Amino acid sequence: MALFKNKSLLVGLLVLLLFITAACSNDSSSKTKGENKDGGSATTLTLLVDNQAVLDGIEAVAEDIKEKYNITTEIELRPGGSEGDNIVKTRLATGEMTDLTAYNSGSLFKALNPEEYFVDLSGEAFIDRLNDSFVETVSVGGAIYGIPSGSSSAGGWMYNKSIYEELGLEVPQTWDQLMENNKVIKEAGKIPVIASYKDTYTSQVILLGDYYNVHSQMPEFAEQYTANKAKFADTPIALRGFEKIQELQEAGYYNDEESSTSYEDALEMLATGEAAHYPMLTSALSAINSNFPDQIDNIGFFGQPGDDPDNHGMTAWMPGGIYINKESKHVEAAKKWVEYFVSDEGLETYMSVMKADGPYMIEGVELPDDAYEAVKDMFAYIDSGKVASALEFYSPLKGPNLEQITVEVGLGMVSAEEGADKYDRDVERQAQQLNLEGW
Repeated sequence: MALFKNKSLLVGLLVLLLFITAACSNDSSSKTKGENKDGGSATTLTLLVDNQAVLDGIEAVAEDIKEKYNITTEIELRPGGSEGDNIVKTRLATGEMTDLTAYNSGSLFKALNPEEYFVDLSGEAFIDRLNDSFVETVSVGGAIYGIPSGSSSAGGWMYNKSIYEELGLEVPQTWDQLMENNKVIKEAGKIPVIASYKDTYTSQVILLGDYYNVHSQMPEFAEQYTANKAKFADTPIALRGFEKIQELQEAGYYNDEESSTSYEDALEMLATGEAAHYPMLTSALSAINSNFPDQIDNIGFFGQPGDDPDNHGMTAWMPGGIYINKESKHVEAAKKWVEYFVSDEGLETYMSVMKADGPYMIEGVELPDDAYEAVKDMFAYIDSGKVASALEFYSPLKGPNLEQITVEVGLGMVSAEEGADKYDRDVERQAQQLNLEGW
C-alpha cells in the first residue's frame, strides 16, 4: 500500500510539473508573439497587389508598420488587366481574398459590389485627409471603402526627349502635328509609337487618354453615356479615340510584333531610345526609374492632342485604392495599417523611396522639387485648368472587354467603327448587370 501511495504522489507531482511548464511556455509564447510600444500583439496581414506595381513605397511603409504595431505585411502578386480583374472577382466570390487589396478606383472598383466585400471606412478620422475627388471614386451609397495606394497619374504620351531634340521636334499641340512627328521619326529609322499588346490592358490608353478632348467639347457625354443616351459609335468626338488607334496602325507607326511586345519591353524601348513614344499612364515612371534610373530625366509627357491647338489638355487618373476585406480576421489591425499609410509619418516614408507619378490625393501634401521631369510637364495642364478625369471616374460604366477590342483595332482586325460598336454592346451588358436606369 505504501508503494502505491508513493506512486500516486509521484504522478501528482509530475502532473503539477507539467502544468507549471505549460503555463510558463504559454507565457513565453505570448511574449514571443511580441508587444510593441503601442501594446499590440503580433499580427500578419496579407495584401494582394498587381504584379507590375513598383512596391518600394508599400514595402517601406510596411516596415514602419511592423516596427510600430508589430503587424507584418505579406504581399501576394496577381496579373494586371482583365486576367487580374477575374482573379480579384473570383477570390472575393469564393471567400479567399487577402486581408488588404490594392485595386482600381472608379468604375472598375464599383463594379465589384463593394458593399458586400469591403469594410466601410467612412467613420474613420483619417478619411478627412483624403481629397474629395478621390473619395468619390471609392464611395458607394454613402460608404467610403478605400485609401489612395499612391499618387494620381495622367494618361497620354510619354516621349524620349533626346529623340525629339535630335530630330528638331516640338511637343505637338494637335493630332495632325503628332502624326507629322511620327512621320519624321519613322523616316529617321526609329519606332514612332510602341504598342505592347502582350499586356492587353495597355492597348486602351489611346482611347481612354482622349477623354479630355471628348469632355471639353461635350461635357455632358459621361452623363448621357451612363443614361444610355449617347454611344461611342454614334458620337463623333468619342469615336475619334478608336479612329486614332486605327490611324496609327494604317500609317505603319507601331513597332513590329505588337502582340508579343510586353509592358516591360515597351519601357525599355522608350528609355533606351529605340522608340520615341509610348501611350501610357505616368504610373509607368516609377518602373522606368527602377530599371533605367539614368534615363528617367530624359522621359517627357504630353496629353493626347485633339484638333484645337489652343485647347491641348490632359486626361487624369485617380490613384487606385487599398481596401479592407470585410471577412478578414484582422479588421482592426488592417484599419491601423491603412491609417498609418496615409498619415504624415507614413507618407514621409513612402515619398522617401518613391517619387510621385502625379499629384497626391492627400490634403496638404505637396510634390517635392525633385519630381520626375514628366510629372513637371503635367503641371502646365493643371495650372491652365486643361484637365479632365478619365471617363471611368465620371461614369460607373467600363466594359470588361475593352482591352481586347482596342487590340483588335490596333492590329487592323476590325475598323474603328466596328470596334466602337463592339464596345457599346459590351457596355450594354455591363449596364444591365449593374441595373442602371435606362438600360
